Amino acid sequence: MGLAGSVALFVTAVVSILLVPVGIGVVTTPWVLTGVRGFANWRRTVATRWCGVRIPARYRQIPEGANPWERCFRMLRDPATWRDLGWLPVDMTAGFVTAVLPAALLLYPLEGFALALGLWRILTDATGGDWWYGFVPVSGQGTALLAGALGAALLVASYHLSPPLLRVHFLLTRAVLGPEEAELAERVRVLTETRRDAVDSSAAELRRIERDLHDGAQARLVAMGMDLGTIEALVEKDPARAKELLGRARRSSAEALTELRDLVRGIHPPVLAERGLGDAVRALALRLPLETEVDVDLDGRPGEPVEAAAYFAVSEVLTNAVKHSGAGRVWVDVHHANGMLRVTVTDDGRGGARLDAGSGLTGVDRRLGTFDGVLAVSSPVGGPTMVTMEIPCELS
Repeated sequence: MGLAGSVALFVTAVVSILLVPVGIGVVTTPWVLTGVRGFANWRRTVATRWCGVRIPARYRQIPEGANPWERCFRMLRDPATWRDLGWLPVDMTAGFVTAVLPAALLLYPLEGFALALGLWRILTDATGGDWWYGFVPVSGQGTALLAGALGAALLVASYHLSPPLLRVHFLLTRAVLGPEEAELAERVRVLTETRRDAVDSSAAELRRIERDLHDGAQARLVAMGMDLGTIEALVEKDPARAKELLGRARRSSAEALTELRDLVRGIHPPVLAERGLGDAVRALALRLPLETEVDVDLDGRPGEPVEAAAYFAVSEVLTNAVKHSGAGRVWVDVHHANGMLRVTVTDDGRGGARLDAGSGLTGVDRRLGTFDGVLAVSSPVGGPTMVTMEIPCELS
């Protein structure tokens, strides 16, 4: 099966890629390469189940709904695609040999047993001479029994040798299909940066909470305490003044409570905890001064950290749209497919948004990077602006 699949897919893929310049390959190549990926993933699964050899797959994500042209060239620009294509010739040659050896070692003893049971007569009559089984020339019942003994020895040897020989096949597959060292090093670098960004963001968030408490609610509570002390001294001497200060203390307590609620909402909004990402984004949209349309298609809820990251990312993007885009209408689409939470925010503003240092989108990119997410911005001058966020996750 491996040999037939490798040959058929390799020939089909080469022909399809060669037809890309004339347009036919643009349509056929994504389908063929999807088949190649499926074949490679099947081999990865077999390698893990049979021999415990794990072969990671590092395919780049393709946006859902991408047109054939975009799908074709995104797949062709993916290094994993060329690893798959380079693996197919190896699999049909050296891979085939390393896969056949353990099978042959297991099945070849059956011929020795058949010769010992009398098959040697038919074979020697057909050939008119000796029939060789390994290094044993079989010409009579005695040598046939010797062939049977050799078959038994090979069967015992196959019990010990077939698993490591099969493992060699899968190790060869991993050597070609597995990501390169440079890719793994880049992956480590990205994870290190995102972890550092997460630590920095957490420290900045703690400083913000401390500052908001010190400058807001804490100051109001201190002032309210001072007013209550003054009221205690004036309650008998100047009841009118005490009553006035009591009203001010009550207003201060209400304002402090409001600020504390706002602070808690900034840490983790109650609507997000109680009703999930979809309703939390709808609540955000209701507070915007722009006409906003929200479309949510989620069959469950992502994990709390991912849900919070997505919520605050959407909040930041919507805030940027209100402050800088000059838009009159915003569309928000939230859905989950193929193990990815995808949020798209589109506005009809002036465009020109950029994902570079100094922009608000940089912080969003860092926030998503902590969860191995990505941020893409399409914002030509004159608009519209489309910000797409993707985070790998599963729904519960």
